[in-house]
Amino acid sequence: MDFMYILFVIAGIIALVLFYFIFSYITLWIQALVSGAKIGLINIIFMRIRKVPPKLIVESKIMAVKAGIELSSDDLESHFLAGGNVSRVVQALIAADKANIELVFNRAVAIDLAGRNVLEAVQMSVNPKVIETPLVAAMAKDGIQLKAISRVTVRANIDRLVGGAGEETILARVGEGIVTTIGSAVTHKEVLENPDSISKTVLSKGLDAGTAYEILSIDIADVDVGKNIGAELETDRAEADKKIAQAKAEEKRAMAFAQEQEMKARVQEMRAKVVEAEAQVPLAMAEAFRSGNMGIMDYYRMQNISADTKMRDQIATPESDSDPKQ
Repeated sequence: MDFMYILFVIAGIIALVLFYFIFSYITLWIQALVSGAKIGLINIIFMRIRKVPPKLIVESKIMAVKAGIELSSDDLESHFLAGGNVSRVVQALIAADKANIELVFNRAVAIDLAGRNVLEAVQMSVNPKVIETPLVAAMAKDGIQLKAISRVTVRANIDRLVGGAGEETILARVGEGIVTTIGSAVTHKEVLENPDSISKTVLSKGLDAGTAYEILSIDIADVDVGKNIGAELETDRAEADKKIAQAKAEEKRAMAFAQEQEMKARVQEMRAKVVEAEAQVPLAMAEAFRSGNMGIMDYYRMQNISADTKMRDQIATPESDSDPKQ
């Protein structure tokens, strides 16, 4: 009896579980049936086997049917199995249909699988988005730096969402256009007087080519005067020239000092030679006495001439040179 009771309990539990699942499937089938979405009960049951959430597929198809968009459950299942967001794709199709934007299911699926938010793209097509560029600094021809901030109004381009560049490319191109426009201005005053010239010039360059957006307008939010870059460059150049001149002067001074030291060394060398030559005179005189070529009277006569020469030199020398104290 106990064994039969246990089997009866187990069978009852299994029956309750099966009834719950079957009832949930039947509920989804009835929901789809009364909503006009044609999805068979067997198909709903097999969705669970294919690891597809039946509730998501049924609700998505009901939402599309109520909006007047025909979608097959197989397409929704394949998109889910591919890793896409089924609800977002259906919502994007409905939003595009209400806004009279041409968007087919395959393109919406491609945009979603490409990693872009297709619903946000449709919403941006209806309600353009404003992107603020970071602070862009550029220098006019007169050397004055200007800093500008712009606001770019863009609208999503559905046809270029797959493979098109994003917001970063728009910001980079607009920044480049601002730098080019300011750099081509003769004076910074021209830009300050007509900041809209930046917008017109940048907008005429077709910066949205190859991007997922269409630029509607570029508005300069703020323009500030920065540094006098030209004066700073001239100052730096003058400082560099000064250092170069100082280095060359120091090099010449070192060369002159080296030449002076070399000349002093030569003078000392010549003086040494003179001293050496003068040292040979007494030896030569002694040799002349020994050989008889020179007598004592010749020696006295030479001494008298030497004394007479010294006396003449003293007479010819000014008193200030001979005695500085007098």
